[in-house]
Amino acid sequence: MRSSRAGIALLLAAMLGLAACSAPAPGSEPVAAATDIPRVPLSELTASADPRALEGPSTAILGDAAIVPVLADPAQALPATVLSRDAAGDVGTVVADTSRVIAMDLSGSLAATVWGLGFGDTLVGRDVSTTIPGTEDLPIVTTGGHTVNAESIIALAPTLVLTDGSVGPRDVVEQLRDVGITVVFVENTASFDGAAQLARDVAAVFAAPEAGELLAAQIAGDVATARSEIARLAPSGEDRLRIVFLYLRGAAGVYYLFGQESGADDLIAGLGGVDVAGELGWRGMQPLTDEAMLAADPDLILVMTGGLDSVGGVDALLESKPAIALTRAGERRRIVDMADGQILSFGPRSASVLDALARAVYAPAAGS
Repeated sequence: MRSSRAGIALLLAAMLGLAACSAPAPGSEPVAAATDIPRVPLSELTASADPRALEGPSTAILGDAAIVPVLADPAQALPATVLSRDAAGDVGTVVADTSRVIAMDLSGSLAATVWGLGFGDTLVGRDVSTTIPGTEDLPIVTTGGHTVNAESIIALAPTLVLTDGSVGPRDVVEQLRDVGITVVFVENTASFDGAAQLARDVAAVFAAPEAGELLAAQIAGDVATARSEIARLAPSGEDRLRIVFLYLRGAAGVYYLFGQESGADDLIAGLGGVDVAGELGWRGMQPLTDEAMLAADPDLILVMTGGLDSVGGVDALLESKPAIALTRAGERRRIVDMADGQILSFGPRSASVLDALARAVYAPAAGS
């Protein structure tokens, strides 16, 4: 049975499709450069004495956007028979050839996982959310609204299409089988635990379980370390930052609060903050209303960089949405943004995302 988090991902995909014609899509920013930004280790960073008193916006930037594979040449034992979570239910699918792969989903997590396992050289196309260094020259097979372009996929002659159903239309993806392409649907849960499980599930498709266990262990270990280091920076108890995640697409008039099981809740917990949406019992995605924003009254707001740009920046957002301006975060302009293809892309870079956000949230004066 598909998880609630996975269902929310599908709902978000549908929502993005409606907004596509008049708004930039998440993850449509250029592929990130593989540069290693010199920075003080998170374990040595000094946080602000009172993070709730900080003023002004901050941008979270990955120290290095690159993904280093856990194995250089993973062993495979093809063919593999795996369960594909099709619309009709779990269906056994035989995967015999992984030489030409397209891995596509809403957040770019699948391609990042393929890369992290050591199979990056098999990728022949990418979705708009795949922005990891090394994918610059891959043709894009989804449009701005995360709509699949079947013709462009077929033209690349993939032997395997790997997806979670969050890009579509789903029936178009399933029809790729009619031209002889193996299509596998995997469950992709927006959480840190889900990222580790996704590593195992994608590895199973490639018949490379050793690589899957290695990557799952690496993700879990790196996230645990990052959370431990962040706990040293974050206030405890009632002094914890109250945080909400807003999804913004100004040109399309799309404004949503992300609640429980959206992925934002796991991210906020990882930052040592209070997920205000969860505290108020909001699940999935809630349309942003003045009443909801004032009830949340967060200390800090997380947003996607592209979303913030689409509303004209921080000042324009506060001017157009007075209820946000009246919150504690609005009064101090405490909005933290991060690249669309990174902030909710649970996968091999999960710990790096937490690291970057923690710097922007707790020690913005320290720079990168």
